[in-house]
Amino acid sequence: MKFLKKIFPYILLIISIFLFILTYYKSEIYWEGTKKDYYLIYYILSILIFFFSIIIFFLNKKTKEYFIILVMSIMLSLYIFEGYSQFNKMITKEQIIYEKKTGKKYDMRTKLDLYQDLQKKYKKISTTVTARKFLEENNSILPFSGIANSKTIGCNENGYFSIFQSDRYGFNNPDKEWDSNEIEFILVGDSFVYGDCVSRPYDITSVLRSLSNKSALNLSNRGNGPLVEYATLREYLKSNVKKILWIYYEGNDPDDLIKELQSNILNEYLKDLSFSQNLILRQNEIDKITNKIIEKEKIKAKEKKVFKIKFINFLKLNHTRTQLNTFLPGKFQPYNLTERIRNQEFKKILKLTKNLANKNNSELYFVYLPAYHRYKTDFDNMNYNLIKKIVNDLGIHLIDIHTEVFEKEDNPLKLFPFESYGHYTPEGYKKIAGALFEKLEN
Repeated sequence: MKFLKKIFPYILLIISIFLFILTYYKSEIYWEGTKKDYYLIYYILSILIFFFSIIIFFLNKKTKEYFIILVMSIMLSLYIFEGYSQFNKMITKEQIIYEKKTGKKYDMRTKLDLYQDLQKKYKKISTTVTARKFLEENNSILPFSGIANSKTIGCNENGYFSIFQSDRYGFNNPDKEWDSNEIEFILVGDSFVYGDCVSRPYDITSVLRSLSNKSALNLSNRGNGPLVEYATLREYLKSNVKKILWIYYEGNDPDDLIKELQSNILNEYLKDLSFSQNLILRQNEIDKITNKIIEKEKIKAKEKKVFKIKFINFLKLNHTRTQLNTFLPGKFQPYNLTERIRNQEFKKILKLTKNLANKNNSELYFVYLPAYHRYKTDFDNMNYNLIKKIVNDLGIHLIDIHTEVFEKEDNPLKLFPFESYGHYTPEGYKKIAGALFEKLEN
């Protein structure tokens, strides 16, 4: 204890300085100052720890000893809770609920395990790759889709992995949809539209296709933000499309846009209206780039880097901090950028999309998807109202799924897997597609 009493103030001092520097990096460099409200709490925490470390130097031995015991007890309690949360998440109530409800075993395999199992049955297997992964690669071209004509493995939030056969351009569609004489709907968005964690025919596009008995194309991908979505339309929009459904997800589209604006290739779509990567003719290159990323991910999984990530998350008290975040006022939530979303760039992108739709003689609809946190926390509607104002100012049709679907539910959380954070359930997607069909028909 004597040695600990001597070094403890120095340990706290080092922690406070490290936390301050890390907070500054995340807030001002990584997120470019767009999440200052959220990181304000960590600034305050680092300053408090700093002052506590100074005060401890001047405490008498007995008081210092009590203080050390108090701090260590708090830290031990937090890590016990974090460890319990992570272990509990591995066994999970979800597994019990799923097996009781369906009579089937919850799929506990990793994506790598499933990949290796499917290799025995199919010649061409791939996994989904996020838009951010493509942005990180810095290749000569920037893909907006995955590997063509391949069994593609998604994610598991509902007790099973989503799997679909990709089309000729690597999107989540039956390939024959591209041959339709008239395409009633094109949908563009992120993983919520892509069909992550649900298999066809439970994704939005498939349900809409079934309800309307008309052709519909899904041009979405995991991790897409507004700029990638606009660029995707520039590359793949066909002249025979009647309606374009631009689907915005409030949970991370603002964050995705920040990263997208740092891409030289994506900025070309904003600077030059004639710019194109001619991706529709370069599927072989897209397949090669995607395959390289998938191979890297497989190597990481084999090296058990996933365990390292989980251990780092444990040290960072990730789950505990997530639980504590739910008690914060809305503007301090990590997913909320309030009015500091890149609204000028977003408005410009949306205006360009409207012009593209008009030029193509297509009707543009802006669909607003709500996030899990809206129904779990004290949600700040500032950004929600800002986005709706931009859409209305541009004269674009707005379909608000928050008011059309979720607000009408007694318990909106039931439309999320096991009422936990994630994508929507098959029932959730069905209700969303039903609301879209009703609004579009009227």
